[in-house]
Amino acid sequence: EVQLVESGGGLVEPGGSLRLSCAASGFTFSTAGMSWVRQAPGKGLEWVSTINNGGLYTYYADSVKGRFTISRDNAKNTLYLQLNSLKTEDTAMYYCAKSDVIGIREDAPRGQGTQVTVSS
Repeated sequence: EVQLVESGGGLVEPGGSLRLSCAASGFTFSTAGMSWVRQAPGKGLEWVSTINNGGLYTYYADSVKGRFTISRDNAKNTLYLQLNSLKTEDTAMYYCAKSDVIGIREDAPRGQGTQVTVSS
C-alpha cells in the first residue's frame, strides 16, 4: 500500500522560506516519478512540480518557477520541496503525489497534506 506522509508546513511571513518533506513507503520509491500539488482554500488542485525517478529532471509551474525547488533522496525514500520567496498566494495545503505527470493526475496517490500559510 502506497503511503505518503508530508511534513514541514507552517505559518511564515511573505518573503520567508519553508522546506517540505514527504516520507514514502509501500512502493519502490527510486523507480517512481513524484510530484507536489497544492490546493488553496476554495480552489481546485494545482500542480506545482514534478521530478523524475532519478532526480535529474525537474519541472515547475510558472507560478513557482525560480522560487521553489523539488528534490529527492532515494536512499531515504523522501521527497522535498524547498519554498523560497513565499507569497500570500502560495497559501495552500501541499500534497506529495506518486505521479510522473507534468500536471494534475486525479487518481494519483497523495498524502494527507501539510498546510502552508503565508501571512504577515
